[in-house]
Amino acid sequence: MLYSGHMEPAWSENWQCLKRFLPAGWEDMARTTGAWRRAPRSLPSTEVLLRVLLIHLADGCSLREAVVRAKQGGLADISDVALFKRLRAAGEWLRWMAVEMLRRWDAPCAPPAWLEGRRVRVVDATVVCEPGSTGTDWRVHYSLGLYGLQCDEFHLTGPKVGESFARFQVSPGDLMLGDRAYGHLKGFRHVLSHEGHFLTRLKNKAFSLRDVSGTVLSLAELVKPLEVGQAGDWALFGQAKGQEDLPLRICAMRLSEEAAAQSVRRAQKELSKKQHSLDPETLALHRYVILATSLPNAISASQIFELYRARWQVELAFKRLKSILGLGCLPKEEDESAKAWLHGKLLVSCLAQAVVEEGRTFSPWGYPI
Repeated sequence: MLYSGHMEPAWSENWQCLKRFLPAGWEDMARTTGAWRRAPRSLPSTEVLLRVLLIHLADGCSLREAVVRAKQGGLADISDVALFKRLRAAGEWLRWMAVEMLRRWDAPCAPPAWLEGRRVRVVDATVVCEPGSTGTDWRVHYSLGLYGLQCDEFHLTGPKVGESFARFQVSPGDLMLGDRAYGHLKGFRHVLSHEGHFLTRLKNKAFSLRDVSGTVLSLAELVKPLEVGQAGDWALFGQAKGQEDLPLRICAMRLSEEAAAQSVRRAQKELSKKQHSLDPETLALHRYVILATSLPNAISASQIFELYRARWQVELAFKRLKSILGLGCLPKEEDESAKAWLHGKLLVSCLAQAVVEEGRTFSPWGYPI
């Protein structure tokens, strides 16, 4: 527990247990990264700083409520403005702790040799609701480096603004990874125009596909001959009304019967909430993983699937992050504070995962000595 309604000592038993999950050297990194420069009377140590930050990040409190709780709990007497400045300076420290914790679970932190020279970025978006809101207030579009989980870019928009690669700045050598929501030709062209590459799940009916002869293809018929576990690889062209054809590489793999059935059930459940139904072609395509990419043939289809599977390891972290993002209030007006907030949320999700993993082998005697 980070805070309770009654008075509790600064170094509570629960905090000591939680602190065990933090990576070695976390206090030293506070000084190295600039999160900790001096020790004012209001914040006597890095432990107190982190604990007060976690009241804001984990409990979903505003900065003002966080400092009130910290004072009532006997932790620190600090203003909300001072805590805001501390949060803004702590972004790299929070990111480092999250990355070090992910290393314990073999999350991808180093790229394979065949990706040398490419910066792999996973983009996603999630909605944020402010305290007391009865609906969605904001959508956060963010980009994380797959290898290192560095939040390198984010944008805050209204909830009706859709997901697209075009919302991000792309540098030469960037490899942009996204889910089906990013499978549009406009976003692909944006990436290619800045000398980058893309890899996404293919969104059915987002655009048409044709072969080199100009014949328009049925995606369902194209992948139908594949056996379970077999990878297909085709050089095709994407067509959209009023746009020039775009060369694409389509890679597909058929799922096992069990995995395919799960995929279909998830799709049907999601659409039933919207009172929609799946057409037969889309239903059939849920039995496959189908990717669209601009990566060259020197990178094999199996390597492409390997890379996309690594993306799903980070997607697990995203899901934990999204479950927390609905709490509290995102700092909206200053880039460094918002990045620090996002990195702090990632750290909180990692701590939650660590506690869950510990619980699987929890001894009735208590935590390990």
